[in-house]
Amino acid sequence: MTQTQTDHLETLAEIRNLMDRSSRFISLSGLSGVIAGMLALIGIALAYLYLGIRPFSHEPYYVTARQADRWGIDHFTFFFTTGLIIMVLAVGSGVILTTKKAKQNGQKVWDALAKRLLMSLLVPLVAGGIFCLALYHHGQSGMVAPATLLFYGLALLNASKYTLRDIHYLGLTEIALGCVALFFLNYGLEFWAIGFGLLHITYGLLMYYKYEKHYSGS
Repeated sequence: MTQTQTDHLETLAEIRNLMDRSSRFISLSGLSGVIAGMLALIGIALAYLYLGIRPFSHEPYYVTARQADRWGIDHFTFFFTTGLIIMVLAVGSGVILTTKKAKQNGQKVWDALAKRLLMSLLVPLVAGGIFCLALYHHGQSGMVAPATLLFYGLALLNASKYTLRDIHYLGLTEIALGCVALFFLNYGLEFWAIGFGLLHITYGLLMYYKYEKHYSGS
């Protein structure tokens, strides 16, 4: 290959990189995924303590939950409040770390691209949240865990066209996990631990070592 051809290939690679940067929000922090996964595992551990059961218990967790009234909190309030606190902490850490990474990349955090990414996430998530509340209202609590995984996976898949391609595969994995969970309703907490905990930690570390470690100088 001649020097001219090499120069042309490098120029094309630079153009492609610039186009990719302009069409995708590339400042998502892998470490924020790790933190979100760890927070999810803490929340699930608290759920086991609240319900007084161990992982892979034979009695369905959602049946035990209906009778639970530990620490002076009914089961709906416990799960809703715990989930809300974990979400706020996860989103908060994600915003802080993503803002820091965006500054390193010379990219604005809140622009038209970020707004499209957020809307792509929110539509499936809001629809999924309403659907899960309806399931609970109609006495189908066991379906809530698979439904959350499915809608979360759909949200990631929908938003992946505006951000790192790795999110596409994480979304597909969450959807597949949710489909499997539909046939094992007794183990909703375990599937939550895998989907929101272990998968987040795994993908967060992969994204960190793939996209961030080089720039952090570590």
